[in-house]
Amino acid sequence: MIGRMMLLGTLVLAAAPMVALATTPAPAKHESPFACSPSALTPAERKKHFEVDSPKLRAVLQEIRELPDGYEFKFASSPDTYRTLSEWVYQERLCCPFFDLNLQIDREGGPLWLRLTGREGVKSFITEEFAPWFSVTKGRS
Repeated sequence: MIGRMMLLGTLVLAAAPMVALATTPAPAKHESPFACSPSALTPAERKKHFEVDSPKLRAVLQEIRELPDGYEFKFASSPDTYRTLSEWVYQERLCCPFFDLNLQIDREGGPLWLRLTGREGVKSFITEEFAPWFSVTKGRS
């Protein structure tokens, strides 16, 4: 294909190269398996996460709400609970990268909410792996 360009009254012919656009499919998005990654945390971090922080959070858990793709966990708002929950969320993200984790702090001193959701299948995983969390709220309102 030849294009024309006028430059100071002189006709200049410029060859426009043909460019073939290769259409390669986008790489498939990686999805982690529904399994905790034991190597994501050091042994000390793992012990603290499961044996200290998780029980501490379960002790102050007030409510669980079911969502179409997961659950919301309600906690009383306190500086200690916020610190523990923030650290727990960060570590859980490393351990279980297939979770969508959201921490919400309601205004005016309202509660803390942990939203734990994800792609299809995550809700069942939560139900199984977080069974101790569900058992502590039975009888509470």
